[in-house]
Amino acid sequence: MDKPGFRHVFVISVDGGGAPRQLTSGPFSDAGPLAWSSDGKSIFFAGNHSEEWKREPQDWGRHTAMTLSIYRLNAADGSLAQLSHEVGPFHAPVVSPDGKLVAYLGYNDKHIGNQNVRVNVMDADGKNQRVVGESLDRSLTEAFWAADGHSLYIQYVDHGIPKVARMGLTGRVEPVAADMAEIGAATQLPYSGGSFSVSNKGAVAYTGGGAEQLPEVYLTRDGKTSRLTNLNSELLTEVSTGKLSALPVKSSADGRAIDAWELLPPNFDPSRKYPLILEIHGGPYASYGPTFSADYQLYAAAGYIVVYGNPRGSTSYGEEFANTIYNNYPSQDYDDLMSIVDAAIQKGNVDADNLFVTGSSGGGVLTSWIVGKTHRFKAAVTQRPVINWTNWLLTTDMSAFGARYWFKKMPWEDQETYWKLSPLSLVGNVTTPTMVLVGLNDLRTTVGEAEEYYHALQFKHVPTAMYYIPGEPHVLQRPSHLAAQSTAILEWFGRYRTTAAH
Repeated sequence: MDKPGFRHVFVISVDGGGAPRQLTSGPFSDAGPLAWSSDGKSIFFAGNHSEEWKREPQDWGRHTAMTLSIYRLNAADGSLAQLSHEVGPFHAPVVSPDGKLVAYLGYNDKHIGNQNVRVNVMDADGKNQRVVGESLDRSLTEAFWAADGHSLYIQYVDHGIPKVARMGLTGRVEPVAADMAEIGAATQLPYSGGSFSVSNKGAVAYTGGGAEQLPEVYLTRDGKTSRLTNLNSELLTEVSTGKLSALPVKSSADGRAIDAWELLPPNFDPSRKYPLILEIHGGPYASYGPTFSADYQLYAAAGYIVVYGNPRGSTSYGEEFANTIYNNYPSQDYDDLMSIVDAAIQKGNVDADNLFVTGSSGGGVLTSWIVGKTHRFKAAVTQRPVINWTNWLLTTDMSAFGARYWFKKMPWEDQETYWKLSPLSLVGNVTTPTMVLVGLNDLRTTVGEAEEYYHALQFKHVPTAMYYIPGEPHVLQRPSHLAAQSTAILEWFGRYRTTAAH
């Protein structure tokens, strides 16, 4: 078996002539994006050159990398200078227009569940490092220099809504756009996201959209916003979509306000009662927002009211809100989710005898937890769940990350906590018909976790089914598999759905 390779920095002529020239080497990987200095002599990038990199958290997400430092690479001779020395992760360096400053994302790692990613700025030689805009209690996902070199365009999520703002080096934040949406397979579920770019003259192009509108490309300049594409108008004339609205919720645990939303079926009849699907986001450090969701629209078209929200532990509400589940997950996030269901029932159009629940990854954890805590749901589908935290930690592709940031101790040091937070500990209470779903190439929440739950339910004589998705990793890649998965969920719920009394 060949040894796996490492990611390194190469340069190649822009005209394609000649062979690529490798600039970095060694038994470790370097990470992009790369940033050239204004004179073209240096490249800034992130990397982890520690001898302990194998035991550091792995590169498992779009913006969460290893314990990274910022390096400056001499493009002529390959010599390196490490510029950041705090314990990261620091990544995504960008050079100011005049070449004097480097901005980069990250934070001084405190080894807790969730920390806000900040904009850091330093001189091009690594001196005068400081955090910008620390009073903004939100995590940043992008940062680009404005043409004036005195401010940056940043992206963050606030209460589930992705935003673009302009942040001065003094920390002052001015809003630019607040209706961002993710394009692509992400429209399957309403995760908070989006992309943007900035022109030299300050025009911002971004992906945006609304609750009942698929994402398009927008342009905002001088306070005026226009839509540049209209790719889905024909589709939306052929199908009916449900109406999405905010659902006010107070948690039964402590009265916290929990952001939630409710999607009604197309041609909703207020004199009727409808079955309800509670759908739960993964992460768990992530958030949903009021944007278009293909899966939810499919469920609504099948006659369900769909509710979802951001229980404690979700991002985009500040570090305190997210860290309520640190070494304590699942916990009162269960109460938050039940409060969402109760709020929908109180509105009067939900058939309380026809409740269903599903979620993927972290949502699969909570789905399995819910059916172990209550019998109020007619059926459940747990997608890609973690069932036993000890098994998961020692088999997942993010073992080092989970050990450092989700638990205070290793399983052999604190088995009591690992077990009491495992859905498997509640399986003796489960009576809800529950289908278990997993991709056969899933290295994040492994097939073994799903099979463990399936067999436990079988021993309990709980109606269950095992749904394998061939060739798929943790995040499904093929549209046909996405469609088949949603269809299978509806079919399972349909087995247990009854007709509501009018």
